[in-house]
Amino acid sequence: MIALRRFPDRWRRLGVTVRDLPLGVLLLAASLLPVFQRHGTRLGGVADRPFDAWAAAVLALECLPLAVRRRWPALCLTLVSLGFAADQLRGYHLVAGTALLIALVSTGLHLRRRRRAGALLFSAAYVVLAVALSRLGSGEPATEFVTFYLLATLGWGAGAWLRAGRAAEAERRRRVAEDTRAVERDRIARELHDVVTHHVTAMVVQAEAARYLTAAPDRLDQALTAVTDTGRRAITDLRHLLDLLDPGHGGEARTPAVGRLLTLVEQTRRAGQPVEFTEEGTPAASTGSADLVAYRVVQEALTNALKHAHGSRTSVQVGHGTKEITVEVTTDGAGSRTTSPGGSGRGLAGLRERVHVLGGDFSASPGEDGGFLVRARIPAGGPS
Repeated sequence: MIALRRFPDRWRRLGVTVRDLPLGVLLLAASLLPVFQRHGTRLGGVADRPFDAWAAAVLALECLPLAVRRRWPALCLTLVSLGFAADQLRGYHLVAGTALLIALVSTGLHLRRRRRAGALLFSAAYVVLAVALSRLGSGEPATEFVTFYLLATLGWGAGAWLRAGRAAEAERRRRVAEDTRAVERDRIARELHDVVTHHVTAMVVQAEAARYLTAAPDRLDQALTAVTDTGRRAITDLRHLLDLLDPGHGGEARTPAVGRLLTLVEQTRRAGQPVEFTEEGTPAASTGSADLVAYRVVQEALTNALKHAHGSRTSVQVGHGTKEITVEVTTDGAGSRTTSPGGSGRGLAGLRERVHVLGGDFSASPGEDGGFLVRARIPAGGPS
């Protein structure tokens, strides 16, 4: 049983010539059976001839080249065509004549270059064969030769159609792979934005504040300690992100959970941003990606508050329901707006896409008092 299970894998590891050879051998064996003799392809009405030594050579020439029908399709068609011509001219009428149709289909499918020239050469050779058969045979009508030629053309066309289908499928897979890589690049860019921007913004704000604390050594030491702690957290989060991108590196992947929101809020407070934090409800047993997306929403909103409304009162409200997580971050309009660099808008656009992927709602708009309001409703239990 184990050997039978392994047979398909072992078969695929064999060379393509070895895998194509059995078809030719099977056709050759069938042609040797008495029941099939003189029941093969008949073209031109040449009188039957008994099987002899020359017939064995013709049989081998028709069947064995099928072993290279995928590796060297033009050579296969040439040899099989010569064998078929000899078969018909000598009147053997072997079942092996079917090999010509197989060779035509394989040539249309696998021939990569000079396909038009190959079709023209085959057509010219067929005309020569038809003229020779009409002189040697019993005067078969021209429609018989035309019909056979149309059948041969159909075989070539079937192979070309299969080739076009495979090419279209390969192109579709290439595009899917490119789209997948693009999506993955966007995901990595969003993760880098979320991880780096928040910490760097906090460090910039803390460093700016430290410039005015030189006269107060205790407060200056606290500010510099906060900058150091923020930098260390940035390095830690970057390492976790690298672990997610390369799980085999050895680190254990970790994603921020909603339970770490209090740590995020405390970090923002140390950067000089007054934040009121409220968390209600109990997290669901299985939230999928919802907890990470909720964390990123709060993180981005607090980062923007530090950038654009430093010192303004900020309120963070997170609610855990049985089927969703709601997030609302409000920033008042008052406060300094000149102490940190501006943003590109990538963060909010990325959050909107993340929430919509999970089937939720996201909005970010100016508040009534000139501040800013971010709301998100994130269904729990989505894909992780």
